[in-house]
Amino acid sequence: MAPANPIAADQGWTDSGWIGEQAMSLNLTLHTPPAVPVEAEILTPNGTAGLDDAAVASLAVLHGNQRVPIGDFFRVRGRGNGVIHLEGDLSRIKHIGAGMSAGQVIIHGDVGAHLGAGMSGGEIHVNGNAGDWVGPEMSGGRITITGNAGHMVGSAYRGSTTGMLGGEIIVHGDVKNETGHAMRNGLIAVGGSAGDFTGVNMRAGTIVALGELGIRTGASMKRGTIVSMHEADILPTFTYACLYGPVYLRILLQHIKRLGLPVTDEYIQGQYHRWCGDGVELNRGEILIYRKR
Repeated sequence: MAPANPIAADQGWTDSGWIGEQAMSLNLTLHTPPAVPVEAEILTPNGTAGLDDAAVASLAVLHGNQRVPIGDFFRVRGRGNGVIHLEGDLSRIKHIGAGMSAGQVIIHGDVGAHLGAGMSGGEIHVNGNAGDWVGPEMSGGRITITGNAGHMVGSAYRGSTTGMLGGEIIVHGDVKNETGHAMRNGLIAVGGSAGDFTGVNMRAGTIVALGELGIRTGASMKRGTIVSMHEADILPTFTYACLYGPVYLRILLQHIKRLGLPVTDEYIQGQYHRWCGDGVELNRGEILIYRKR
């Protein structure tokens, strides 16, 4: 069955693949898997705008310590018109969509690390799994992963105090550790479970996990909201506040449901235990835990 997502609804997803716009867009199909990871930050709608297939195939990417043309790995068809389709096992292709500000990147298969790093607009849709560092330090746009994602989703890079600044990251499966590290704005919604240190050093924004949370959720968070539909281990530096059903959360959950995550009416209409923290910081963040009926 086709995955539920807004791009599919608009552009015509079928069980056999994308139709309609794909015939007119830029299409890259992997024909030779790289021996070592390829850094392909040029693969954005901005970087390929107006280029024909030959020009795109000649663009340079970094393969190990050598710069080589994209055509060494991909068969290229079409022309850069703001929409890029990539097909194949791209788990060793990194930085796709990095810095993009508009357009769409649609990936049919797994993809490597640093997807959408620093992006400010547009959409990335992955029909598969993604590696570590999905959307680090992004400020706008939307990334949708139909499978699982790795560590550091929507996070700050090591040594930086500024993580995700805006936009949305929607992961239908599970994510690993440090999701939303130093997050300052935006939304991360996870249909499955999240690993340890979710929301660590969080400054603002919202993280929703429909599955379970790992340990040390919200450690050193100053502001922001973390929501889980399962019981979780709460750090002793958090204080229990109340049981309530905030109106804003109902609106947010309805939005996430429209994006294809399995949000039930019970979640939307339910009540949540509110924990305030982290007490070692400003104590203005919150963790909301759904109360099962």
